[in-house]
Amino acid sequence: MSISVRVIDSTNGCPVADLAVTLHAREGRSWPAVARSRTDSSGKIGSVCNQALPHGSYRLVFETGEYFAERAVDSLYAEVIVSLHYPGDPGHLHIPLLLSPFSYTTYRGFAPETVAAEKV
Repeated sequence: MSISVRVIDSTNGCPVADLAVTLHAREGRSWPAVARSRTDSSGKIGSVCNQALPHGSYRLVFETGEYFAERAVDSLYAEVIVSLHYPGDPGHLHIPLLLSPFSYTTYRGFAPETVAAEKV
């Protein structure tokens, strides 16, 4: 399994670049970090972890407080934690995060595949 993310600031419709995202895997009652990355200029991380992930429970921790503090914007959430559980292998999960200072929305999305344009 692989996981990608995309983060959009819904107050201005722009991608959230350079946002720290940490992936944690459940091991018993603990959640050790297994990977850490930052979003690119388009707000994306193509693969949060460089290795294939076994099925199980994971947490994505988005460091949103850092993002808003750098912009001198008051916000409610210091971080956004998205907990995921898959008993089987979904192949690939794409998790978009729409973010504002006082709310957020996330859902299971589908990462667009690159398809060559058809000549007309």
